[in-house]
Amino acid sequence: MRLEPLYQRDREQAKEEGRQEGRQDLILRLLDRCIGEIEASLIGQIKGLSIEQLENLGEALLDFSSVADLETWLNQQSI
Repeated sequence: MRLEPLYQRDREQAKEEGRQEGRQDLILRLLDRCIGEIEASLIGQIKGLSIEQLENLGEALLDFSSVADLETWLNQQSI
């Protein structure tokens, strides 16, 4: 059994997880600047989003003026 394919797979997975965490951190910082500090429950929901959803949130948050806007957006994602 060769370890190289396993190592490569783990490396790619770690790289993807790093990208996702980076996007999450950026989105959370942007939200903090746009609408202020948000609750831990909302942070948890954001951390559960896919990369595609995080990218969509990154665009949508430019139009947010309150936490209610974020809550509405997150509720629409679960539909």
